[in-house]
Amino acid sequence: MSEGTGALSARLPDFPWNALTPYVETANAHPDGVVDLSVGTPVDPTPDVVRRALETASDAPGYPLTGGTPRLRESMAAWLDRRLGVTVDSADVMPVIGSKELVAWLPTMLGLGSSDTVVIPELAYPTYAVGAQIAGARLVRADSTTALGPEPVTMVWINSPANPTGRVLPVEHLRKVVAWARERGALVVSDECYIELSWSSDPAERPVSALHPTVCGDSTEGIMVVHSLSKRSNMAGYRLGFVAGDSSVVASLLEVRKHAGMIVPGPIQAAGIAAYDDDDHVEIQRDRYRRRRELLHTALIDAGFRVDHSEAAIYLWATRDEPCWDTVGWLARRGILVAPGEFYGPKGNAHVRVALTATDERVSSAVKRLGEP
Repeated sequence: MSEGTGALSARLPDFPWNALTPYVETANAHPDGVVDLSVGTPVDPTPDVVRRALETASDAPGYPLTGGTPRLRESMAAWLDRRLGVTVDSADVMPVIGSKELVAWLPTMLGLGSSDTVVIPELAYPTYAVGAQIAGARLVRADSTTALGPEPVTMVWINSPANPTGRVLPVEHLRKVVAWARERGALVVSDECYIELSWSSDPAERPVSALHPTVCGDSTEGIMVVHSLSKRSNMAGYRLGFVAGDSSVVASLLEVRKHAGMIVPGPIQAAGIAAYDDDDHVEIQRDRYRRRRELLHTALIDAGFRVDHSEAAIYLWATRDEPCWDTVGWLARRGILVAPGEFYGPKGNAHVRVALTATDERVSSAVKRLGEP
């Protein structure tokens, strides 16, 4: 073995979900079984329109295109325009093997290293930090540009609607971040995977893409957005998302991915076209989540919790104003499994993340248990 063997794994944190193991055992022991509201993996069926497209394209003896078929890129670009009011050339859209893969490897694929600084939200999806650590870059947690001072920054992650909090960043905030980054030559990467899952009836409170003209003007320079089919289309098992934005960044990523063999399988690309061309199944799924959210939100409040933010996405950011692991244990004894807030950063140590990804029957069971003494 070389001296470098194991160096990468040594600088990565322990996989956080392993810490939940004893609470999983407690929750599983409940007489009515566990209600798993922790990981946030979809449980509802993949839409028929997607499954039919996958079956039709299953005869795929040749290598697929790394950059995606023209039809897939056009479908993704059309979805951005139709649903988010964002206009991009289809050449500036590229499929990826699920958004997590992109998040974890983006700093490395862009050549970041020890001389670079990556900024992530103070409460954030853990893979943003992992991506910086894989590249060996410096990591900073900050929610405002004023907190960063004059230090040089290479990449800024923003996430709206946010995981774990469900917080939606207003247009003014997004615009300020983009302007600040452009002045310094930093790349803004906006994770928008939950953007179609908003619960506010006020259009002014709905999430806006970082590529929307109200945020970035008439240019995509210095901005990339990340999208995924996992939650909005129940396609987590398909591993398909995309990045779009700054044409020079997309071109650089494409060259790296060609060399590395990071290719979305052809049948999955066909399924992605069906998913992005169809809006009806998204509305059906959003209604499912809305009903579950209303039930769990009410039950948590009645049980003495406070729910903060949570105006979008598929999570409730809840607290009993106590250490998060105490809350995890309290819920596990009732057979309910949730994620401790500290998984997402030190500022989450008094909250838990409650996912809406359980069947109607399991959600009803959780509601009943929350009402018990």
